[in-house]
Amino acid sequence: MSTDLAGELAQMRLVDHHVHSTLAATPDRATFELLITEADRPGPAGTTQFDSQLGFAIRAHCAPLLGLDAHAPADDYWAARTARPEEEVADTFLRAAGVDHWLVDTGFKGDLLLPLDRLTGGRDEQASEILRLESLLESVAAGATAQTLITDFRQALTDAVPHIRGLKSIVAYRYGFDIDPDRPSPREVQEAAARWLAELETGAPARVSDPVLLRMLLWEGADTGLPLQLHTGYGDADLELHRCDPLLLAPWIKAVEPTGAAVMLLHCYPFHRNAGFLAQVFPHVYLDVGLAVNHTGAASPGVVAESLELAPFTKILYSSDAWGPPELHYLGALLWRKGMAAALSRWVHAGEWSTADAVRVATLIGRSNAERVYRLA
Repeated sequence: MSTDLAGELAQMRLVDHHVHSTLAATPDRATFELLITEADRPGPAGTTQFDSQLGFAIRAHCAPLLGLDAHAPADDYWAARTARPEEEVADTFLRAAGVDHWLVDTGFKGDLLLPLDRLTGGRDEQASEILRLESLLESVAAGATAQTLITDFRQALTDAVPHIRGLKSIVAYRYGFDIDPDRPSPREVQEAAARWLAELETGAPARVSDPVLLRMLLWEGADTGLPLQLHTGYGDADLELHRCDPLLLAPWIKAVEPTGAAVMLLHCYPFHRNAGFLAQVFPHVYLDVGLAVNHTGAASPGVVAESLELAPFTKILYSSDAWGPPELHYLGALLWRKGMAAALSRWVHAGEWSTADAVRVATLIGRSNAERVYRLA
């Protein structure tokens, strides 16, 4: 590996363009193990989630930050981790991540996490909010009628826009990408709102999943002109993976282009090559491979390299998608740096790239593209 390239990547301060906050309290071990997998239930008796790529990465790279040898046994790691207050653990790992700006999705189980204003812990970093569209609609539903739901939502969105950096939709979880790409009519929205609000009156949880309302959210979000993040590909058991291929979104991507909103395809694995195609052919489409980098661990350099195959380098961003354990915030950055160094140094050594170009591309992906798209400067 080029010493200059490795050194540049190690020192590079990043922008994590899609992340969540860290745990507010120390979890028990069973909870922690569920938080290092996308499974939503424990594994078979006698097994541990530490026996995974992510578990091995924690033992290899996080253990030394807690005063242990690399590859310390999982029990030793857990003892060292729980000997410290959770906010101290978070400060240790977030400080080591080398991130200047966190763009934080606040829409998922925020009651278990540090609030946004405490995430940086007094360190010289910034944290800005990414607003989840489904959560905003669910928050206004209680006081709305079928006739006022759309106007109440628009007002709440208008009020929020000055305080956020972007928007996110989880339509992939709530329905899938095989959705009608057209903007729904006011009558369609009102009829869907009536159905949904009637369900809520029976005591059903405020979880919007009607495809008409989800389409409305996508279009209303795009109308703001803010970057619009979409979870794609790999995630937890609440989604149908085959319906989360971003290629299914192509008709909507074409339709929404005139709004000027940047479409940010998050994570993408195992469809990251499909996302690369979309980012190449549509000027308003971007991608990352965030979630997959942590969960593929030692195999993540292959994922990182594959993300560089088709998409222009100005259309790829760094993210960790870390939620909860601060180990994930640190490992996302560490493994991305290692993956980039492995891919770029190989091409430099082969004479295909110059070291200067490799550093420039790493800087684009690690921070500059996010600064441009989210207007952080």
